[in-house]
Amino acid sequence: MKIRGAVLEEIGRPRPFADSRPITIDDLELDDPGPTELLVRIEAAGLCHSDLSVVDGNRVRPTPMLLGHEAAGIVEQAGVDASRAGFSVGDRVVLAFLPRCGECANCATNGRLPCIPGTAANNAGVLLDDTIDGAIRLHRRAPGAPDSPDRPGAAEDVRHHLGVSGFATHAVVDHRSAVVVGADVPPEVAAVLGCAVLTGGGAVMNAGALAPGEDAIVVGLGGVGMAALITAVSLGHGRVIGVDAVPAKLERARELGADEVYTPDEAMDAGIRTPLVVEAAGHPRAFETAFALTAPGGRTVTVGLPAPAARSEISPLTITAEARTIIGSYLGSAVPARDIPRYAQLWREGRLPVEELISDTIALDDINTAMDTLADGKAIRQIIRF
Repeated sequence: MKIRGAVLEEIGRPRPFADSRPITIDDLELDDPGPTELLVRIEAAGLCHSDLSVVDGNRVRPTPMLLGHEAAGIVEQAGVDASRAGFSVGDRVVLAFLPRCGECANCATNGRLPCIPGTAANNAGVLLDDTIDGAIRLHRRAPGAPDSPDRPGAAEDVRHHLGVSGFATHAVVDHRSAVVVGADVPPEVAAVLGCAVLTGGGAVMNAGALAPGEDAIVVGLGGVGMAALITAVSLGHGRVIGVDAVPAKLERARELGADEVYTPDEAMDAGIRTPLVVEAAGHPRAFETAFALTAPGGRTVTVGLPAPAARSEISPLTITAEARTIIGSYLGSAVPARDIPRYAQLWREGRLPVEELISDTIALDDINTAMDTLADGKAIRQIIRF
């Protein structure tokens, strides 16, 4: 079928992206879903730093690639195996960017480690399936190229982004990249559940295991960090403190229930330290701040994704002498099929105001400018509606 989507043509083009335009809005050919796959009509998709990190070259991926890994939509077709797994036409689904095969050694770690074949498929820009090479369902006519004999008008493969490619009118995904939510969950809320909440919430509930009576600090109040903050607030265990260098984000954190907010320097000067600190900025200085704000015996959970060459400096003696724990958490150490329904229920109960994370709604055609806004730290979550 014909679809329209946002294709990253080349990584590492200079800013502003509004001028260099690394992403083009293009017409593509989308194959029918295979036996384990779903055809999803995309309703909403969120812009995340994981998208930006591919655009700016911090995460090298094959191109051309149809971007977008945080999305939700309606199932329009379900392969036979996907139907047997419980998916039906008309279901609203959250698309999660790390599929879990359920069979590898990492899938037996209850979310602590990412799925081995799922990670391999994501790195290759293909969908998880039962073949060695994975599946590519996206194609387009390469500039100046003749038609493919078997795909008229679509001579070039386009890679999938983290098994989703949600910046498009439709997507084909493996059913293990999807979780059904109720029709009562609005599309934009459902989309944000699939990355920001799954990652930030999981840093608090899964990796950090915030306990009753414990205070928590979140360093870095973008989409993931703010999701961690509202999750900690929803638990009601202790004080929740937000730390960020942007005053507008500190004010927003207060509005969303933070008990205290500080810039990094203010937090250090105040001498506050808590049993759990979540670092969600993806910057080495933010990690150092999070470590410094962690109390003796406490846990520093890092979910940010800094540049590969980034380095932080901390004291090994402090780790030993204060019995500290540093926890790396990818995708919030989540099992999407388990965790997304849990967050959806917290939203239904009015305890997790996911919609308040959305700072703007944009058109697909504005995606390059939106990447600049994200890079400038001016957005929490920008949502594309289809």
